[in-house]
Amino acid sequence: MKEIPHAERPLVSVILATLNEARTIESVLRSLIGQDAPNFDLEILVVDGKSSDDTRAIVTRMAAAEPRIRLLCNERQKTPFAFNLGLSEARGEYVCILGAHTVYDKDYISVCLSELLAQGAVGCGGRVITQPASDTLEARLASWVLSHPFGSSRKSFRTQPEGFADSVNYPVMLKKALVEVGRYDEELARNQDNDMNQKLRARGYKLYCTWKTQCLYHPKDTLRGLIQYAYRNGFWNAMSFRKNPFSLGVHHLVPFVFLMSAIFSLALAVAGLWLPQPYHTVLSIPLALLLGLHVSAGSVAALQLSRREKSLATLALPVVFPAFHLAYGFGTLLALVTNAKPPAAAKGLTAAKAETP
Repeated sequence: MKEIPHAERPLVSVILATLNEARTIESVLRSLIGQDAPNFDLEILVVDGKSSDDTRAIVTRMAAAEPRIRLLCNERQKTPFAFNLGLSEARGEYVCILGAHTVYDKDYISVCLSELLAQGAVGCGGRVITQPASDTLEARLASWVLSHPFGSSRKSFRTQPEGFADSVNYPVMLKKALVEVGRYDEELARNQDNDMNQKLRARGYKLYCTWKTQCLYHPKDTLRGLIQYAYRNGFWNAMSFRKNPFSLGVHHLVPFVFLMSAIFSLALAVAGLWLPQPYHTVLSIPLALLLGLHVSAGSVAALQLSRREKSLATLALPVVFPAFHLAYGFGTLLALVTNAKPPAAAKGLTAAKAETP
């Protein structure tokens, strides 16, 4: 492992945004407490959005036995406020922006930090492995949709290859670079990471994804939760595009294009009902082709996942894939039609306070 070229051991500050994470927060914190730290020191900032479950109690209990953990209160309860509060409170030269639904390998931070330095990057994240949050069929289907390129694209952080990247998730980052580009956009409840990554690239900074370490990501464990997740992502894509069109890639707009194609094809097919043959049949062809191609591609993906997972349950995916993509596209369409705008953000950083557990 590459030695860190510092006279003293650098400090890495983990920033962990939480809101009602009682089911997962203990396992996540234990994976962080157990991190190998051969040549750096670690602090863990849990920035909680006033959780109504036992999240704060669990963090307080664990902090009493582990002085590296600090509990902060995110009064605004939104992710970018949590990140910016963490940046303000972080004492480290490096920060690690992590998620509360993810468990990290013991060497995750050390490898990402070493790779960041070795590659001359400003940020480095490890490989993200998507796993079901439970053993239910719905949880497995949700996980399979997000873990396959057909579900989430080859540009997704869940499927991206090793190497320099446009975006990295769960990264170790150089703190001063995040501050230099203006911190996280507090008007973006979602996609604030894409926005930040684009701003860093625009300044000439490089981002890197390494497969030398990994973390396990657990998505929603119900199909309803998966569809809601898709809708919200699609909705915020439209608002993110208005604020910073360069922060999104073509793959973010593919579900919207699919939805609009489906609407147009359906309109043609309905119009054909009022026309005599052969116009009736001809006008129904675009819809049949569109749905047929999507189901065919989804079936190929389902078979690939069936071999990987050794489960015939994946054969339900050709139905789940279109529901996911249509919900994602509908979110974008609704945001555009209603001219939705992000809620006004307070100027400056959140006036949230730090709590000493």
